[in-house]
Amino acid sequence: MLTIHALFRRAFTDAPDLVRGVDDGDVERALVVAAHVREVAGALHHHHSGEDELLWETLETRAPACALHVGRMRAQHAATAAQLRGLDEVLPAWEHAARADSRAVVAATLDAIRDTLLTHLGDEESAILPTASTVMTQREWGALHEHGMSTIPRDKLLLQLGWILEVVPADERAGWLRGNLPLPGRLAWRLVGRRQFAAHRARVYGTA
Repeated sequence: MLTIHALFRRAFTDAPDLVRGVDDGDVERALVVAAHVREVAGALHHHHSGEDELLWETLETRAPACALHVGRMRAQHAATAAQLRGLDEVLPAWEHAARADSRAVVAATLDAIRDTLLTHLGDEESAILPTASTVMTQREWGALHEHGMSTIPRDKLLLQLGWILEVVPADERAGWLRGNLPLPGRLAWRLVGRRQFAAHRARVYGTA
């Protein structure tokens, strides 16, 4: 969970700057950045829906003293969901014309999502995860993981792995791979995924 949180922190901290870095009228570049923004926004929405479905009620039942914290999490999820719907509304106008005025609206929307998210992730890590780690079973954590993976297309799994590895400290990546991927997955990353992700990241960040 902490690794996924780090991934979202990085993605939504970078997203407003990526949008602001697109030149006026550069529709080709706007389409690339908008596709990335839409992808990470969809991933965040799906992550939150998994917690809404699989985590909060369990915590309220098994740790009633945590109910106040859970209520705050639900409210923060609702606020983020409203902001993500707002992003869906403003993104198309910018990506298809790359105008300065619509770029500013998209970037400001992402600023607001980032601010809400950073507060939420900090609150969740301090007030929720310590309790959840004691009352949730490994099977239940597994269900959350499976929910998170369920919407990632197979042809994007290695790209997703690349984004995750970016937030794992460099000296811990080999151990993370051994602990989280079977041998075929590690081989796929080494032989195909690493180069594929490097090219994709360069395209998203404009360094290709």
